[in-house]
Amino acid sequence: MSFARKVFEKKSDDSVHMQFQKFSRGEFKNKALVNAKNSRGKYSIATSYEYANDLVRLMAEKLGNSKTLVTGGVISTLDLTGIVDFSEKKQFMGVKQYVINKEMTGKEILELCEKVPSAFTALSFKTEDSELKIKAKAPKSAKPSTKSSDEKPKVDFCKLITSDKNLAREILFDVNLEGFKKAEISHDFIITDLIIPQGEKDFAKMRELAKRKGKIIRKLDIDGIKSQKEAELLA
Repeated sequence: MSFARKVFEKKSDDSVHMQFQKFSRGEFKNKALVNAKNSRGKYSIATSYEYANDLVRLMAEKLGNSKTLVTGGVISTLDLTGIVDFSEKKQFMGVKQYVINKEMTGKEILELCEKVPSAFTALSFKTEDSELKIKAKAPKSAKPSTKSSDEKPKVDFCKLITSDKNLAREILFDVNLEGFKKAEISHDFIITDLIIPQGEKDFAKMRELAKRKGKIIRKLDIDGIKSQKEAELLA
């Protein structure tokens, strides 16, 4: 289940917490962007970076015990040597990219995700009826919105092509999958409070464990018909 669907269906968990861990207080506009097209049951879905880890997990679950060629990288500030089986290691400004280029089963991809839950998994691979492509680079850090940054950025970090309606529904959970032709979705993350664990004095731990409280505004444009909805956030 995608993190946005979890928030709106009130099923927040550790993966949702990880999604918002990097956010401070503030208003973050035009996040978790989605551009989708439906051509006779074939869905072309482009998203911003926020969906990358969810899409990798969802595709890996589909793949199961079958094997496929996996390319891309696991990106982290941590030293993952001995944890990630990589073919090459790149580093820039303290951010490490562990290059992946090998055949893996869906189960092995999921195991990798479990080993490095805080890492950014920019992996590209195919299943029988779906193809996922993710840019193998670190996403930009989250910054509060200003008037000059309200323009929507280009939506091309992740690209999913699938005929699997259930997979498409994870991202387009409130869209009529049979009835739409074009959908554009964006979110505003409004963080009003950081709830710090009592007794914790380590600043790094405080930031890591703090829960973000606020709301998410989900804006939809489905074939020219605009609407929006809100959900409370505590993750």
